[in-house]
Amino acid sequence: MPVGIPGLTGFDHFGFTVPDLDEAHSFLVDVIGCEYLYTLGPFQDDTGGWMAEHLNVDPRTVMRELRFYACGGRAIFEVFQYEAKEQNRAFPLNSDIGGHHVALYVEDLDTAITYLESKGVKILGEPTVSKGPSLGQRWVYFVSPWGMHFELVSYPTGKAFFSPGYIRPESPNALGK
Repeated sequence: MPVGIPGLTGFDHFGFTVPDLDEAHSFLVDVIGCEYLYTLGPFQDDTGGWMAEHLNVDPRTVMRELRFYACGGRAIFEVFQYEAKEQNRAFPLNSDIGGHHVALYVEDLDTAITYLESKGVKILGEPTVSKGPSLGQRWVYFVSPWGMHFELVSYPTGKAFFSPGYIRPESPNALGK
């Protein structure tokens, strides 16, 4: 019996909201190296129901603009700038409910860090060398101008998890929990 969403074939895009879309555009294109694809908007729901029903936002919310970017030929970022009466302007930390980060794979972590530092990007600490199933991987977080966390990840020789003969730990779901 199949488990999960029928027909699921992969990841399509990652959407996030920023306080200033022009600032985000400059960072995504000029620093990260994403390719700008297209823009939609503005959109305001005059009926008062669509935004709440389909996006779970206040019905009076205005989506000022939405831009799409390709990153590394794979990931698609859907970047919003909203205007909402009671909008929380603080970006969540990873430890907050709704906190998150976007991990970007690079071939040479040290070269990528040096590049970001030359652009004035805040790097959080020194690279971490992973252990266990992720042995072979190094990673480090960095912060966008609006406070969103990104991560650089590199494992040019692979990770232990993907090695032939690696035995995966028992899944918690396999135990009936």
